[in-house]
Amino acid sequence: MMGKDFIKPKRRHVEDSQAQITPHTRLYIEIRHNQWPIVYRKEYNVHFLGVEKLHPFDANKWGNIFQYLKDELHLSEDKVLQPNEASQEDLLVVHTARYLQSLKFSFNVAAVAEIPLLALVPNFFVQSHYLRPMRYQVGGSILAGKLALERGWAINIGGGFHHCCGQKGGGFCPYADITLLIRFLFRHGRARTAMIVDLDAHQGNGHERDFFGDSSVYILDIYNKGIYPNDGEAKKAIRRAVQLEHFTEDAEYLDLVEHNLEEALREFHPDIIVYNAGTDILDGDRLGLLSVSSQGIIRRDELVFMKANERHIPVVMLTSGGYLKRTARIIAESIINLYDKGLISGPTV
Repeated sequence: MMGKDFIKPKRRHVEDSQAQITPHTRLYIEIRHNQWPIVYRKEYNVHFLGVEKLHPFDANKWGNIFQYLKDELHLSEDKVLQPNEASQEDLLVVHTARYLQSLKFSFNVAAVAEIPLLALVPNFFVQSHYLRPMRYQVGGSILAGKLALERGWAINIGGGFHHCCGQKGGGFCPYADITLLIRFLFRHGRARTAMIVDLDAHQGNGHERDFFGDSSVYILDIYNKGIYPNDGEAKKAIRRAVQLEHFTEDAEYLDLVEHNLEEALREFHPDIIVYNAGTDILDGDRLGLLSVSSQGIIRRDELVFMKANERHIPVVMLTSGGYLKRTARIIAESIINLYDKGLISGPTV
């Protein structure tokens, strides 16, 4: 099982003088032996007087996932890691000060969240009830990257804000947690290369813009070519792009995932895989417009962890997009399947 048999890559000598400096961060907390490398806290969930119901996103998705895992895997809050909130200093590792300043105006946040009514909500309320939960999820993604290198795998029950880059948010993504996760690992000398496997239904234009021209990061993106964001400039950063037609079904989809992941891993040998595991590929999701079944999603996640496990590559999973009420149960069932198949394991004590 990955949790027991995983072989850590040898730590490389870091020659870059800046990389030798380990910046302080409160986000890298230590995991105890009796904890799973799963990251979650109740503050992930978004609630502001019902306004969140105007968006198709299930604002309590993350809490629902955790509840299912508590019931099936007998998890409890003390058996997972509760991340700290990403600070302004943390966010500035990737984001411009100008962009972060723009989020202090509700009409800008409304555009990012795609909820026009937010423009009328006082910003202190937007900060506490929307952006703060997102900053906790960002902290969770950054922490999960560290845990994956220590335990061989990690899951953040949240994150995956792949439409946000350092200068701009969008598509319900206010912070660039994928870029931050990788940049933190690089800055702290924990990894030198990374592969982003983005299997959300939408193109991951945020991290693509951030890593354009960066040979240390390989991007595999499999997405519906006929939906948002259709960012032609960002596509130039994709090393292996697979553009799907509307309503692609299980058999074709899974063949494309397996083949292209194999090819990507032949071309590039990363220190870590960052897996953006969006479930908006699900049949009936009106934003993803694909036709993959719940079992197809479970098999997809299994394939990613299996390929990583075979090569002893740490993998960190982010839950990303998914817009149906049944999504939370599917994600939980997929994580349970990974456990049942021996691709992840619980604490050794």
